[in-house]
Amino acid sequence: MQLKDTRILVTGGSSGIGKATAELLVEAGAKVAITGRNEEKLQRVAKEMGAIPLHFDISDYAQIPSKTEELVQALGGIDVLINNAGIGEFALLGDIEIEHFERVYSTNVFGLAMLTQEVVKHFKAQNKGHIINIASTAATKGFAYGTVYSSSKFALRGMTECWRAELRKFNVRVMLVNPSEVTTAFNNTERQERDPEPTKLRPLEIAHAIKGVLEMDDRGFVPELTVWATNP
Repeated sequence: MQLKDTRILVTGGSSGIGKATAELLVEAGAKVAITGRNEEKLQRVAKEMGAIPLHFDISDYAQIPSKTEELVQALGGIDVLINNAGIGEFALLGDIEIEHFERVYSTNVFGLAMLTQEVVKHFKAQNKGHIINIASTAATKGFAYGTVYSSSKFALRGMTECWRAELRKFNVRVMLVNPSEVTTAFNNTERQERDPEPTKLRPLEIAHAIKGVLEMDDRGFVPELTVWATNP
């Protein structure tokens, strides 16, 4: 697809992978909206990159229909949904609380699915659209302490396959990107970005992968793309 003038929503776009992706897409001429839970930070980041801010926590299910309509009005339509917002909880089996699942799944699975469902109404009406779900290498292989987080990403990977089967007849490309460890503010309670490390991925590497997947001509798509650090 041609990115110039394309209307794109990036959830969790005020930091990390979402921010880097939104910046690249704006530079390519796309009209981009970003969501975030911290309104002050969201407004600042959106102004700096030239994006449209949408203050929104996707775990607040009741807001999803109205926020989707607000977004579509602000963008003048929607062509691409990048489901990037995500959180994590990490505990060994034996220490897991039901609240860990509830917090993570409310964002990584339930809210994400409900938002996508609202956006897909517009995709079906226009008979085209693009969905990129940002999962993780944790969606392909579990790890110690990963019961809650990894299972949420396995769920996202499964939902991606289901949506792909349902939406291909509507000319909707549904794609999954699995980053390995990236130096972001993920799981940092103070939401401070980590310093780059020479053996780990930066948000920029994932942003380039997302941009590249989108730029393929619409007659084809990359169902799933995994990005590893070369020598972690």
